[in-house]
Amino acid sequence: MSNADCVIAIDAGTTGVRSRAVFTGDDTTVAAYREFTQHYPHPGWVEHDAEEIWAAVVETLNEVVEAVGHERIAAIGITNQRETVVAWSRATGTPYGNAIVWQDRRTAHVCDELAEAGHLDMVRERTGLVLDPYFSGTKFAWMLENRDIPDVDTPAGPGADATPDLALGTIDAWLIWNLTGGHVFATDVTNASRTMLCDIRSRTWDPELCDLLGVPIESLPEIVPSSGRIGITSEKCGVPAGIPISGVAGDQQAALFGQACVEPGMAKNTYGTGSFVLLNVGENCPEPTEGMLTTVAWTLADGTTHYALEGAIFATGAAIQWLRDGIEIIDDASETGPLAESVSDTGGVYLVPAFAGLGSPYWDPYARGAIVGITRGTGRAELARATVESMAYQVRDVIDAMVKASGTPIVDLRVDGGAAVMDLLCRLQADQLGVSVLRPVEQETTALGAAFLAGLAEGVWGSTDDIAAAWTLDARFDPAEDRAGADALHEQWLRAVDRSRSWES
Repeated sequence: MSNADCVIAIDAGTTGVRSRAVFTGDDTTVAAYREFTQHYPHPGWVEHDAEEIWAAVVETLNEVVEAVGHERIAAIGITNQRETVVAWSRATGTPYGNAIVWQDRRTAHVCDELAEAGHLDMVRERTGLVLDPYFSGTKFAWMLENRDIPDVDTPAGPGADATPDLALGTIDAWLIWNLTGGHVFATDVTNASRTMLCDIRSRTWDPELCDLLGVPIESLPEIVPSSGRIGITSEKCGVPAGIPISGVAGDQQAALFGQACVEPGMAKNTYGTGSFVLLNVGENCPEPTEGMLTTVAWTLADGTTHYALEGAIFATGAAIQWLRDGIEIIDDASETGPLAESVSDTGGVYLVPAFAGLGSPYWDPYARGAIVGITRGTGRAELARATVESMAYQVRDVIDAMVKASGTPIVDLRVDGGAAVMDLLCRLQADQLGVSVLRPVEQETTALGAAFLAGLAEGVWGSTDDIAAAWTLDARFDPAEDRAGADALHEQWLRAVDRSRSWES
């Protein structure tokens, strides 16, 4: 391992897979990316082909390994879209239908029924979550009820022991299982904490929650730390064998770690398909907080666990994708910023991108997208600017609720993700929050966090102090001294949100 000076991060996101080599020195980044197909079989349903995701991992990982050289690779770290679920056969490796994606809303009525039956308080206390179809538990239950899945008592193969054939997991578990040739069936604690089946204090599967949702606990993966050797790549998996898999975290927890928010009170926001604000609250799990989620931030190899408050926004980058693919007013996402800056304001137009309901702090699965304030003078530029402004407004909604609930003001906000490259968005965000927005040099903090977690386990980085030292500021955006204008715009935004809520019956 003396020549091993890099970690490969596999970032299995919502729209594609990126494999990237993260070096300890000043080497140029090596990365490969593949998009995969989005399936929308019914309104409100979103699915992925798990085998297509795996194929993208194989292609990108092989491309990066070939470019870097096997001997230089100390470990693999994995980060992934979190609540998306897969069911598959351990005997054949074949999924039972498509993966159900975190954006999918098909189980909203199940969550309503659970709330009406009085289960919300128990779910919030044990999981830190709310009853919403966003999370994995009701998705697993839907698969078990509606797909041709064998009984859990079916063994994994002829002569097999009591191990059930049925495997139920999030994308990280699916990738670990494939990378190890089916030898390791595991998920890390951050992904487990998003399933609505895990007690986040004991960090174990909760039998009562599993029984409530009808999910067989014996078909769920082993819960392991976010940093620590989980397994090694197998010669059966189609990628070079013998590479340790030593770090795993859901994408937003990985971004928190990659942003070096390693101390309590530090916060970040990632502008991805959705946006996610996480505040590190330290080693003590807080009580449930209105409008916010409580989640496991990470568990290191020595058992040290940090928790986070999280605000989840379902559609920010997805709104830009809609401008491109839905109404086709741009050809490429990179056009959004310049187009939005070509006008000084939206002319009173507000876009509420509740395409799949609203997340934090509203948790309204029946909200739908709305555009209000259109006049004959509204054009492409106003719609583009309204889309960018909607990102800043939604993040303010979350942080306002987070600060109110926790009593802890956020001193500044570290930002990353694709849209963070837009100076306009960062300026708008600073004005709306009234605090400085800090953009690091390294924007792919999700992959970076996965690499850091894996590298810590293998000694590539010695401590979280080394991680903090690696964070470098690119640009600082300070808010305008006069908040009156920003506050007035936000008040109008809240009126637009009210019009989008409870639209779907």
